[in-house]
Amino acid sequence: MTVAAALAHGKDVDLQGAAMRFGGFQAVAPTDLLIHAGEFFSILGPSGCGKTTILRMISGFLQPTDGRVLIGGQDMKGVGPNKRPTALIFQNLALFPLMSVWENVAFGLEARGVARGERKRRAQALLELVALGDQGDKRPSELSGGQRQRVAIARALAVEPAVLLLDEPLSALDLKLRQHMRAELRAIQRKIGITFVYITHDQGEALTMSDRIAVMNQGVIEQVDAADVLYNQPRTAFVATFVGEHNTVPGTLGATHDGVCRIDTPLGPLHALNPHALTPGSPALLFVRPERMRLLNGATKPPANAFEATLHRRDLEGAFLHLHLEAAGQSLVVHQTNTGTVPAPGTHRLGFEPDEARVLPPGALAHE
Repeated sequence: MTVAAALAHGKDVDLQGAAMRFGGFQAVAPTDLLIHAGEFFSILGPSGCGKTTILRMISGFLQPTDGRVLIGGQDMKGVGPNKRPTALIFQNLALFPLMSVWENVAFGLEARGVARGERKRRAQALLELVALGDQGDKRPSELSGGQRQRVAIARALAVEPAVLLLDEPLSALDLKLRQHMRAELRAIQRKIGITFVYITHDQGEALTMSDRIAVMNQGVIEQVDAADVLYNQPRTAFVATFVGEHNTVPGTLGATHDGVCRIDTPLGPLHALNPHALTPGSPALLFVRPERMRLLNGATKPPANAFEATLHRRDLEGAFLHLHLEAAGQSLVVHQTNTGTVPAPGTHRLGFEPDEARVLPPGALAHE
């Protein structure tokens, strides 16, 4: 049997009213969350929001103060970390510097009494799985950051967990290596088929790798969805501003017709989708992505929403151009493809269609 076949037994993780308090501080509010077997599931949120606390409740390093955690349908109450069908990869990887790479991978097997020959055979198979088959006799210090990351994954997989828990494992790597390791992690997860629960504050990581994402803020999960739904259809002001960039314009709701509403703003009356069916007279926030807003100079058919703004900064980022504008005291950003033509500073006409924006109830905005 191949390593991948031996590991293809992911289990679901079911939080039922699970909550965590530390004295008078509610780190995680009562939470219902079902993570499906074999899913790459990310919990995304700013520092201190409670995402690592959830991971530790799943792993058994913390027992919830309320509710329960089930793995594969089994209640984990009273089951310690070493008895759960989970493995945890820490942020600092925690490799043993004086052991060889293969001995690091086999460490958990040694603790379980597996004979040396069998330990080495299984470690070698796992190193080949993570494309390090010829690195087994080296020390961790002789490997690159990305290679050490893969050693940590192989070591976690050696004990054949049903659920692999990853606590911001790429945060110490540089940007290019992080981007490379995203693809590596996703490929490994697809190959072995076990459940991955991934903790991150990096929206790029979550959007790139995950089957589904939970966005968390101040101990509460605000939305759980697939990446494209989360990005295009945020349900709260926090999710809208934490996942990707948004232009945010405050206003008061006017008339609504067929799911599209008028919102009276400092920029004038604008029209947008009204997914929460907010009623006329309600305070609201209009959100529109920078890539959905565009300059209308010379446009023969302007969109329904159009207004003037002053361009005061232009940032070139390779293939993209980021334009920073101001209108009626509102800061606005427009992202457009770099076509080689850079708009001049001064007054421009901007616009977007109603179905490219949405109004949401006022709420906390993300600041990270």
